[in-house]
Formats: sequence, structure tokens, C-alpha cells
Amino acid sequence: MAKWVRVASVEDLKEQNPLLVVLDNEDVALYRVKDQYFATDDLCSHAEASLAEGDLKGYLIHCPRHGGQFDVRTGEAKHFPAYAPIRTYPVKVEGNDIFIDTERE
Repeated sequence: MAKWVRVASVEDLKEQNPLLVVLDNEDVALYRVKDQYFATDDLCSHAEASLAEGDLKGYLIHCPRHGGQFDVRTGEAKHFPAYAPIRTYPVKVEGNDIFIDTERE
């Protein structure tokens, strides 16, 4: 069963500028690409750098430490040295509020 938690408003999140939010003591990176919203674990699976501090280009977040890249839609690692995927979270927008489903699958 979904457990939706409000994490931000649409005004808090600018396109192509990731935002760090905290859910149940876990850091999550929130992204906006056009009018779509995505969320992933904040830590790069390669070097544990904050992805919210990286550059978002299209649907790819670039790790600020070694340049690994992940698809924010799927969590799939797309560029070396990152090879392991990162967790993604379902996101929904109701009015101006952004919610993330924190229920573990």
C-alpha cells in the first residue's frame, strides 16, 4: 500500500535543478524535467556523493564526484564509473504539492 508523503511544492523545484529532501532519515534527490517529477536515492552508487549537488541534463543526473550518470526515470546507471542502479521513488503532484511514495516494495 502506498504511503505518500508531501516533500515540496512545485515552486520549490526549478527545472534542471535537483533538490535534496529528507524522508524517514534518508536523503532523496528530487528532479523536475519539463513538467515531470522524479525522485531517487541521493547517494551515487559508486562514490556516495550527493546527486542533488550534481548537474541534471535532460533525464540524466551527473554525479559531482566522478561523473557517473543515472537516468532519473529508472535509476539505471548510464555512464562509467557508476554501474549499479539507484533506487527510484514514485512521485505525484496534487495542486502545488509534490508527494513521494515511501513504501518499500
